[in-house]
Amino acid sequence: MNILRFLFILAFITSCKAQTTIEKQDVTTKNTAPNIVYILADDMGYGDLSALNPKSGIQTPHMDKILSEGVHFTDAHTNSSVCTPTRYGIITGRYAWRSSLKKGVLNGYKPALIEESRPTVASYLKSNGYTTACIGKWHIGLDMQPKDGDKTIKAKDGVSNVDFSKPIKDPSYLGFDYSYIIPASLDIPPYLYIENGKAVELPTEYTNVKRKGRGLSWRPGEKAPNFVFDQVLDNFTKKSVSFIDDQKNTDQPFFLYFALTAPHTPWLPIGDAVGKSEAGDYGDYVTMVDDAVGAVVTALEKAGQLDNTLIIVTSDNGSNWTERDKEKFAHRANYIYKGQKADIYEGGHRVPYIAKWPGVIPEGLESNQLMCTTDLFATLSGVLNQPNVEKGAEDSYNLWPAYTSNIETPIREAVVHHSIYGMFSIRKGKWKYTPELGSGGFTKPKSIEPKPNEVPGTLYDMINDPEEKNNLYNEHPEVVAELEQLLETYKSQGYSNK
Repeated sequence: MNILRFLFILAFITSCKAQTTIEKQDVTTKNTAPNIVYILADDMGYGDLSALNPKSGIQTPHMDKILSEGVHFTDAHTNSSVCTPTRYGIITGRYAWRSSLKKGVLNGYKPALIEESRPTVASYLKSNGYTTACIGKWHIGLDMQPKDGDKTIKAKDGVSNVDFSKPIKDPSYLGFDYSYIIPASLDIPPYLYIENGKAVELPTEYTNVKRKGRGLSWRPGEKAPNFVFDQVLDNFTKKSVSFIDDQKNTDQPFFLYFALTAPHTPWLPIGDAVGKSEAGDYGDYVTMVDDAVGAVVTALEKAGQLDNTLIIVTSDNGSNWTERDKEKFAHRANYIYKGQKADIYEGGHRVPYIAKWPGVIPEGLESNQLMCTTDLFATLSGVLNQPNVEKGAEDSYNLWPAYTSNIETPIREAVVHHSIYGMFSIRKGKWKYTPELGSGGFTKPKSIEPKPNEVPGTLYDMINDPEEKNNLYNEHPEVVAELEQLLETYKSQGYSNK
């Protein structure tokens, strides 16, 4: 009997091990096509995450948890230091300065910036079997229709001749199955929700808010009656949670592009977030960003989708944290980096970038790879082990190896930076070269005319001088010449990926 019992137990254990092996194989197979949730904060700086800034005046436990359970990139950059061009780059894998937008951002009435024929992250994933959704701030242009008798869209002082009862060419033309968006930033009219190309409510009212204090105003303009500014972030979060919940009974992978409206102005924290930070309304608003991230993670867990979901959280540019804000608060939204949103300086485009995929991305991994937000396209092709598109994604590199290992060999040759006013800079290895002087953005002076015998640009060693204090332009003329030539090559040849 003892021998029979032993054989029975041995057979049972062997069976369990075999079943475990099968289950692991099934998970491995499933991992070839994970769900993908890309959360894009609006104007959130590198120093806003408490895990990245020891002296942060804001606590971000949900984002910190993703960082500790996944990978964070210490040298991640947006392809522009303002929102419209960065969003263009994320969706297309292409630098926006190659498009018709050479500087600045779009207003809420401008036509679509991305051509219908251009491949996008959404269309690529859709062709690979994904359900795709876009929820939140769009700000890459929408094709609206003018009122009868008018041929073009006109807008002045936030009042337009748009017929909002007519269909609007929404993100579906770029491969999104579902969209629930606002046209631009939360401080740019028109103020209304658009769902699948249709206005949820017509903007029949006009809002005119005069400046009430730092970060608390928005531009006057057309507004839907039930559009409440301080509820927009929560509404988008609820829509994202609802979309995830709808996917719980399907085997089809999904891609959610969740573009938050915060902490971009107006800073409108509500509820428990008020007074939660040590960085005023801005800091409180960042805690709401963190809560939105937490809500998405919880929704994935409840839907049984968390273990097979790649979650990425980043920002569209640096924070709009000014010298005046630094005088009032000890918090440094852009951490140690010089400048702010819109600038060519590091504070304009170096951003937090964290990602998590349980069982695939090692916990607590730190990557020093130079990366750009245009890299999403090629990186996802690496995740799926599928070839990238033949035509398109001209400035996208596959960074996937750096998400899962301590690969030290540089994947990207260089990154081109671009400011709101069209100033260029290029980073290769440890060197950052800017052919002009000044911030090129919001920080004064915007532009500096070099004096006689003064260097016309800057060269910084970003490894040893991340705060951009010591200009080495004269000390390394060979590096200046190399980077100047590389920048011009990238511009002229129409692509930068190898």
